[in-house]
Amino acid sequence: MFSQVELDDVDKVLSKEDGLIEKPRDAKFCRHAGNSKCVHCTPYEPYDESYLKANNIKHMSFHSHLRKMKSGIDKGKFAILEDISCKIKSGCKGHAPWPKGICTKCQPSALTLNPQAYRHVDNVTFENTSIVENFLNYWRVSGHQRVGFLYGFYEVHKEVPLGIRAHVVAIFEPPQESTRDKVDLLLEHMNLKEVDSIANSLGFKRVGWIFTDLVPDEKTVGTVKHIRGADSFFLSAQECIMAGYFQNSHPNPCQLSPSGFFGSKFVTVCVTGDKENQVHMEAYQVSNQCMALVRDNCLIPTKDAPELAYVRESSKEQYVPDVFYKGKDKYGNNVTQIARPLPIEYLLLDVPVAANKESTYTFNPLPQLKPFPIENRMLEGHLQDFGALAQYMSQFDKDSQLLEAFSDLHLLVYLAHMDTLPLKEAMPLLLQAVKSKNRSLVNEWADSDKWATIEQLMKANNGNPIFSRRVAPISIRARRPAEAASQSGPATTVHLKMMAIEAHAKCVACQSDLAPVELMLELLLL
Repeated sequence: MFSQVELDDVDKVLSKEDGLIEKPRDAKFCRHAGNSKCVHCTPYEPYDESYLKANNIKHMSFHSHLRKMKSGIDKGKFAILEDISCKIKSGCKGHAPWPKGICTKCQPSALTLNPQAYRHVDNVTFENTSIVENFLNYWRVSGHQRVGFLYGFYEVHKEVPLGIRAHVVAIFEPPQESTRDKVDLLLEHMNLKEVDSIANSLGFKRVGWIFTDLVPDEKTVGTVKHIRGADSFFLSAQECIMAGYFQNSHPNPCQLSPSGFFGSKFVTVCVTGDKENQVHMEAYQVSNQCMALVRDNCLIPTKDAPELAYVRESSKEQYVPDVFYKGKDKYGNNVTQIARPLPIEYLLLDVPVAANKESTYTFNPLPQLKPFPIENRMLEGHLQDFGALAQYMSQFDKDSQLLEAFSDLHLLVYLAHMDTLPLKEAMPLLLQAVKSKNRSLVNEWADSDKWATIEQLMKANNGNPIFSRRVAPISIRARRPAEAASQSGPATTVHLKMMAIEAHAKCVACQSDLAPVELMLELLLL
């Protein structure tokens, strides 16, 4: 054991279990007493290949893999899990640094890609269908693709020996720009630490990401085109690289690794069309080898073949080791080929995904009511503003349903950072109440001065949106930046990349003028 890193709760539970699978007594061959075992009724090990194959389990669990490593005579005394490195080892004094010199001591070894026998997560479960339906509503309204982060927790998955399941309770949608065929995540505008902090206070963490790839087929019947499959691709090379990036950003704590981390439990879920042209979900992880190639900037997508990736060639700036994979030539012979290009199925691990048969509702426990709008949706009727808050809260009885009202992750994130009156400093008591489902504690928080102020503003609103100083000015004056003004041509035909806007607004409480706020917007004037 190399590190005393804090393990995930589910790992602590599984590390105490033996994972043995009981085998029933064989009436024909077992001749011993009831308190004895023979070769015909000895329990299966959790990594037993015959058991996994008989139960249609494609990959053993990570903890089964650890048991297999510890199954020898030394009982895993010398077991070690080291991450693959594709970088030159630093500090070699025998020669000039790359590209002027390299030696066998500092040169990374060539890498042969092998199918990974285990996976860190064995199942993904959404606790109710409303989570995905609300996520898909953006595509249904706009026709544009969407990306979100999955929040939930990891738990024991009984259907796989020593298995782990990612239990999803909510989807948070980060800032993004999307079209019908692509999504650009605005990483510079993401403040996911605040969202993670609120989720952690509720007992949840980020467990994966989800994206749509949906193309309407017959709009009248609601079918979509079947794009992904064995004859095309399951994930594109770009999506594999993105999955590897996210998995590297969320490493899995492991006490058998010198670094304290090995692999990742972070999952990728794709919403696309199946063979029956119905919307369905597919879940994946990328292998640890893929994570290493992505982390060390060795893997890039190809231009016109989404099913193929490409391993960079060495340059003056970077040494890239040779990467090989095993395939078959045109004569059916097994051959080793260099990964330029590389079929991405060598990097993928598929994970079963579904929704619970019996729905549970951690958030929005009253599904018949309209949920609070989801963040970062620039669509009419989907905006998070004070008017939406007033309309949402008006659905609940103040005396008996405040706990249900505040049980909404999107609402809690909005309350913590809303422009009118941020409640971040007052949130801990509310988060504790929502986590423990303590109705009296929620009522106590609702009696605070800050929430009383919000209630007064909602009362004064009377259903009309109360705009913040940033998003809804009373009057707007646009000024052309110097670089745009110097361009020739009429103003109505110039693409203004950046436009400074002065917003003049009034205080919603006393109607006094507020100081003008200058915004930077990207506009296209036609």
